[in-house]
Amino acid sequence: MEKQFFDVAIIGGGPAGLNAALVLGRARKKVAVIDEGRPRNAVTQETHGFLTRDGVRPSEFRRIAREEIGAYPSVSFLADTVMSISGADGHFQVATAQGNILTSRKLLFAVGMKDRPLDIPGLTAVYGRSAFVCPYCDGWELRDQPLVIINKGAELMHFAPLISGWTDRFVICTNGPDELTDDQRDELRRHRVPKFESPIRHIDSEEGIVRQVVLEDGTTVPCRGIFFKPELVMGSDLPRTLGCTMTEMGTIEVDLLGKTSVPGIYSAGDAVSRMHQAVAAAAMGATTAAAVNNELNAEAWHNESATTPD
Repeated sequence: MEKQFFDVAIIGGGPAGLNAALVLGRARKKVAVIDEGRPRNAVTQETHGFLTRDGVRPSEFRRIAREEIGAYPSVSFLADTVMSISGADGHFQVATAQGNILTSRKLLFAVGMKDRPLDIPGLTAVYGRSAFVCPYCDGWELRDQPLVIINKGAELMHFAPLISGWTDRFVICTNGPDELTDDQRDELRRHRVPKFESPIRHIDSEEGIVRQVVLEDGTTVPCRGIFFKPELVMGSDLPRTLGCTMTEMGTIEVDLLGKTSVPGIYSAGDAVSRMHQAVAAAAMGATTAAAVNNELNAEAWHNESATTPD
């Protein structure tokens, strides 16, 4: 695919990008979905909380989505990585690793987030099997089980009450200083939540199922599951390179329609929100695609009016 023209280039083929492609395809727009095929949720076994798709494997979710989008011939899929983008609103030029050059009126970034390397020995072996980041996604499977929560500071004091809805059998490992106030420590004691500050030496597991967390001071904490706070980075540096304003949380700043600070560039999904759920990303993809389509139609309407004689 070389030097082809598109109405919209969607960078990222997760739930946000796929749902955006579906909406734009149904709106008769020529769309390219460019995705490198390395989704963050590839480590997980199942997708949850998505009506009609609860429990489906992420790879199967994508297969079904692409099959449905296949009914709209104006949508193309490109298994590739975007290397650079130049141009401006109405005429962006997208260059890929495989040498493809695409020209597009609008851009929609659905690049999501990526995990930084996990620095706790043994965590990689259980991530997606018995260690997770979101109880809305995986809490049901670990209900009433003894868990270890790896978190600290203000976010811990948000997470502790949250996880208590799934189990009251949890221990907190802060993997170093807890970064809590005295009042926050008292709150945990009142709820009889054990807390350990010793750094984590390693996580023992068998076939992906955690058995215990071993601390540097020799303490062992038996458990059947872990919830931890991941360290995330943007799935692509391109939005920042193009001048999109970023938030303090490291996400792309957008308005309610998914517009970034750069004309012609939109974004949706995990790249713009901390609501990291497939159903939320898909919903944002749909609403942002509608905004993109409205802008394209309005531009075409006014351009036609300007060239039509009275």
